[in-house]
Amino acid sequence: MKNDIASPLEFFVLLARHGSLTAAARELDLTPPAATKRLAQLEARLGVRLVNRTTRSISLTTEGETYLHHATRILAEIREMEDAVSSSRSVPRGLLRVNAPMGFGRTVIAPLLSEFAKRHPHVEVQLDVTDRPVDLVESGMDLAIRFGTLPDKRLIARRIMVNRRFLCASPRYLEQHGTPQSLADLAHHNCIVHRQNDDAYGVWRLVCDGRNEAMKVHGTMSSNDGDIVLGWALDGHGILIRSEWDLAKYVESGRLRVVLPEHVQPDADLFVYYPNKLNQSARARAFIDFLVERFGHHALR
Repeated sequence: MKNDIASPLEFFVLLARHGSLTAAARELDLTPPAATKRLAQLEARLGVRLVNRTTRSISLTTEGETYLHHATRILAEIREMEDAVSSSRSVPRGLLRVNAPMGFGRTVIAPLLSEFAKRHPHVEVQLDVTDRPVDLVESGMDLAIRFGTLPDKRLIARRIMVNRRFLCASPRYLEQHGTPQSLADLAHHNCIVHRQNDDAYGVWRLVCDGRNEAMKVHGTMSSNDGDIVLGWALDGHGILIRSEWDLAKYVESGRLRVVLPEHVQPDADLFVYYPNKLNQSARARAFIDFLVERFGHHALR
């Protein structure tokens, strides 16, 4: 985005996103004093203060929050309008804003977006990674990639990968401590706990032959980071629940084994979510198809 085409709406949304006049000025190829002047002109025209300024950062006033809310919605509607009337709508172009989970977004979605951008050079890509889902309607995101279902009925969901979750452990751990033969045996094993969101700590909810079962497990190691607990399982510290997306290559190489395969957690299928709009942009449709192409054949064998 260059300073000769950035509207006041775009300028303010960018300023709110960065939380810094200096950062916003850098992205707009402006000098900091020019960005400060632009903000002052906007506030003077509206007759209200939009931000509270300190020496290091800014925060939005109540009026600023209101302006940001409407500016984000208006810009999204403008992009939708331009997509609808463009004579080259079949060619992906314009800004594609994607939200994804922090770790998965960094290690998987970012490289895929790199590949997608090379295939579609007219698309400008923006990836935001957050641990918790964002409100696509309020944030102006084109789509979000998430494991599991979201309760927001305003969104459309498309499954891009089936993703079951299994109990697993390293061969070394199983040789030393034995392989559990029943769910009750887990009480005698070191279980590595992945703390996620608001899930009850140390309670594994499993499904076997259509029956829901809950098991309180114990262990000496836990973390809220999925890569960390996976590394501990690979090091032989205990039994872990992990999705087949993470397990596939380690099961194939023999570094991990699935235990009690008849007991699984509810599926954590990978979905792409997008606002319920009839005129979906060509860039969003192209990226969704690209994701389906990349993930469609993944499964544990």
